[in-house]
Amino acid sequence: MFDGKNFIEILNMGGWALYVLFAASVLSIAVICLKSVEFWRKSKVKRKDFIRELIKKIREENIDKAVDYCEEVNSPMGPVAGAGLVSFKEKEGHLGEAMEREVMIQTVKLENFVTILGTLGSIAVYVGLFGTVLGIIGAFHDISAVGSGGITVVIGGVSEALIATAAGLSVAIPATVAYNFFSKSIDKFVVDMEYCASSVEEALKGMRKK
Repeated sequence: MFDGKNFIEILNMGGWALYVLFAASVLSIAVICLKSVEFWRKSKVKRKDFIRELIKKIREENIDKAVDYCEEVNSPMGPVAGAGLVSFKEKEGHLGEAMEREVMIQTVKLENFVTILGTLGSIAVYVGLFGTVLGIIGAFHDISAVGSGGITVVIGGVSEALIATAAGLSVAIPATVAYNFFSKSIDKFVVDMEYCASSVEEALKGMRKK
């Protein structure tokens, strides 16, 4: 069916829906690559190692060095712990609230662009089906206008129209898989941030009692 056809001709076979799905696939691949690199870099910082080193600096009563350490670490745990340390240093008193706010901020940052994958995974199939329906309608309209054409012509028109459905599935499946994977990764980051916040708050409360 694609013999002797270039890329543009194949897109034309699927109609406007195929152009939309091609743009969606490019966007989906770009987001997947971007978030994969971002999450890979952030996941390199292990929770136990970070908290152990941070608590060590806190117990040495060197808050400035602890804050600097949080700023150097490429992990959402860094800003969360840093917010608590700054609050403690400035004697604002609400360590837990400061870190909870930072957890929400970091969660929103982690979710950037991930919702795009969820949206593409949801609508790509429907765009493909819509393109297929329009293609089939167009094929039957052409046959009725000419007044001739057997089953071969009908099957040819339907097969070309189904390209849009296949393209929709090829966009939706990877986008949905990636969305679920990133959502699970975000949940893990949130657990790490909350555990870190609890550990920092406990350590700082211990310093206040001294």
